[in-house]
Amino acid sequence: MSQIYIPTSSPDQWAQFLAEPVKHWRQGYSARALAYSWQESRGFPSEVGSVLESAFPSIELLLAFPEHKVPLPGGSRPSQNDIWVLARSEGRLISIAVEGKVSEPFGPTVQEWQPDSSPGKAKRLAYLLSLLDLPSVSETTRYQLLHRTASAIIEAHRFNAADAIMLVHSFSQSVKRVVPRLRGLCFAHGRQPGRGQHNFGWHALWRCASLGMGTWQC
Repeated sequence: MSQIYIPTSSPDQWAQFLAEPVKHWRQGYSARALAYSWQESRGFPSEVGSVLESAFPSIELLLAFPEHKVPLPGGSRPSQNDIWVLARSEGRLISIAVEGKVSEPFGPTVQEWQPDSSPGKAKRLAYLLSLLDLPSVSETTRYQLLHRTASAIIEAHRFNAADAIMLVHSFSQSVKRVVPRLRGLCFAHGRQPGRGQHNFGWHALWRCASLGMGTWQC
């Protein structure tokens, strides 16, 4: 993967980084909503910054990379984050994997993702569970949430960050689709954020732009 990044000056430039721009760069889709929300903000979008501030005082956005790809073992497809952010709070770096949602689903469950239980998928799932410090996970857990959270942790290791966050930035009018998914991930972990094997905390967070609501789930 390239280590050279080119800055953007307008939201529409984000479309070029999508795997399927014709399909996903449309009004009512999260890719476009995220681009306009983040590109036109100075730092974090206000609704995101306000909830991050509650846990990370004086947090500032240092760098943001649209459609950031993080390699994972057990296959050729990386985890492609809608945005990956390197932030700083009180002198400590923070890795943030951002997943945008309007009405899009969270993708298949773990059970649906590996119906054939291929060696590659078995290797990837074992890696994700180890990275997230999970002895096991419910088959109803959304696979996307696992590898997005893993992305935040992997990049935290790479940049020596103190914390890793998987942030769902929702533009939906309903919170019913988002919160239960994150609760499932957090309940699987079975504890509040701690230092664990990584010596840093990992967190799952959602923020609803349209409803002005947000809460820490773990």
